Amino acid sequence: MKRVTRPATPFEGQRPGTSGLRKKVSVFQQPGYLENFVQALFNVLGDASGKTLVVGGDGRYYNRVAIQTILRMAAAHGYARVLVGQGGILSTPAMSAVIRRRAASGGIVLSASHNPGGPSGDFGIKYNIANGGPAPESVTEAIYLRSREVHEVHTVDSPDLPLDALGTHRLLDTQIEIIDPVADYCAVQRALFDFDAIRALFARGFRLRLDTMWAVGGPYAKALIEGELGAPAGTVVNATPREDFGDLHPDPNPVNATDLIAHMAAADAPDMGAATDGDADRNMIVGRNFAVSPSDSLAVLAAHATRIPGYAAGLAGVARSMPTSTAVDRVAAKLGIACYETPTGWKFFGNLLDAGKVTLCGEESYGTGSNHIREKDGLWAVLFWLNLIAVTGKSVEQLVRALWAEHGRCVYSRHDYEGIPTAQADALMRDLRAALPGLPGTVLAGEPVAIADDFAYTDPTDGSISSKQGVRIILRSGSRVVFRLSGTGTEGATLRIYLERHEPDPSRHDLPAQQALAPLVALAEQVARVRHFTGMDTPSVMT
Repeated sequence: MKRVTRPATPFEGQRPGTSGLRKKVSVFQQPGYLENFVQALFNVLGDASGKTLVVGGDGRYYNRVAIQTILRMAAAHGYARVLVGQGGILSTPAMSAVIRRRAASGGIVLSASHNPGGPSGDFGIKYNIANGGPAPESVTEAIYLRSREVHEVHTVDSPDLPLDALGTHRLLDTQIEIIDPVADYCAVQRALFDFDAIRALFARGFRLRLDTMWAVGGPYAKALIEGELGAPAGTVVNATPREDFGDLHPDPNPVNATDLIAHMAAADAPDMGAATDGDADRNMIVGRNFAVSPSDSLAVLAAHATRIPGYAAGLAGVARSMPTSTAVDRVAAKLGIACYETPTGWKFFGNLLDAGKVTLCGEESYGTGSNHIREKDGLWAVLFWLNLIAVTGKSVEQLVRALWAEHGRCVYSRHDYEGIPTAQADALMRDLRAALPGLPGTVLAGEPVAIADDFAYTDPTDGSISSKQGVRIILRSGSRVVFRLSGTGTEGATLRIYLERHEPDPSRHDLPAQQALAPLVALAEQVARVRHFTGMDTPSVMT
């Protein structure tokens, strides 16, 4: 076993997006591709002596190969200790929990989140800093710049390490410890929720169907929901992580979690349904024949947070990504607490959480979380809902309808146009931005435009500025259309159009969302010429 240095050639396009570097598996399999990015990361991080690194992923194809590469390079870089989830497994929320509980300097997450897996699917890598959250833009941009200058890679000439048994190994002077991937995460959840109340709920015959979509959330849900909380065996389905996610798209929304939606619409439906995604940081909550929008879910959790032991002292504030509906804003106003609007990307919540400005936060893309870690957390959201149902005696639907009755319904939808040639997507956004100055005061969808801008965010904790975070057209009534190019895909560009209309009239709360939002869909086409630039008559996905 010895430290070796190998020549390297930089690769183009290794700039991390909102959730790290994501590419097709075949791209990562190119000789030297992963090594180049990891070396750039270590070069940015600098001296690792005395430090602890955490490594793990969502179990998708190429996960184990990548971990072995990273362990050798971490040893060559001089880390004192590396913690690895058993079998190479660590959900994204668990990674954050381990970093924080073990005082690690950071962690490498191997995941493409909700993107498809398998040999022809996607792979991803991102770095989480010492607070347990995603690296800020200053770090990810530095990694990208270094990736263009990597001409040698440092590694160790050694055989693969066994990942499936708990234990300790050494590579050079680095201690490699294979850890229980669920222990730290479960300890964090026990400190937040009333497990006795949830156990009593299941003991009374409450039925849950939790679909972990053949992804990494399965072992965590089995340990907590069926193990500690006493739910019947079979409550957690599709629970064994597979490298290809069973050839399914592990994205918890009504379009992809069709099996769960079908079960919840059946005559003998369980009391509650839920799903988590590829790396277990996203969630979908479903009542009997009643899907809950992520924006409404965040608002319900905020409205009832003090009923949960971990949040009994009250909320410091809440935060949402800009495209997320304003439902939580209305709850925050009623509670008399601050509500922050940030760009998309969980890293923007980190500073607010660290500064104690917010307690709960969420995104419209099925992500919610709190100050317990620095990532969104799918199973945490499921436990929160179970705890609320246990202490209120209300169903999923009743809790949401009570929110609507008090604050009005924020009718909401996201339309995704996927796989657009990048040049065409850029042209759409360029033309749309050029039209913004002339829109305020004009009448669109039957009412005047109040605001038309390109959202920019100034971080209230460090003063950093993030510009061009999504084009907003806001009407006088508060109805909104937001246009944004997503940073989570691996082929072409994805245009996301977010539509929101506030409906205070209870008699109109059951209107189908797409019907209620039709005038805003027409507005989007009028101002952005979506069909012209995308060549598509309808969205790829509507959620």
